[in-house]
Amino acid sequence: QVRLVESGGGLVQAGGSLRLSCAASGTIRPINAMGWYRQAPGKQRELVAISLNSGTTTYADSVKGRFTISTDKAKNTVDLQMNSLKPEDTAVYYCNAVRLGENHWGKGVLVTVSS
Repeated sequence: QVRLVESGGGLVQAGGSLRLSCAASGTIRPINAMGWYRQAPGKQRELVAISLNSGTTTYADSVKGRFTISTDKAKNTVDLQMNSLKPEDTAVYYCNAVRLGENHWGKGVLVTVSS
């Protein structure tokens, strides 16, 4: 069982920054990828950014150039630095880990960007 605990959500004005962190624990070897998804009210959950064990990272077009994902394999953490936030970034952000083909999810943290 993989346990994911997120932190760092909150309220920020447009143009501001927030940093989300996620720590994985439990049966975590091997983790093949870690990343972040988000779900806005009335919308489907969508990929924000993901980092593969190979080092490859993928970002949603809507966050490229503004968000940066980083992982620490020794600490089993994944962070998401979010800059130049926009009201449309408002959502619940979920930490995701893929282990042996299975997706594992955190409970989510709310990010609210005011205009």
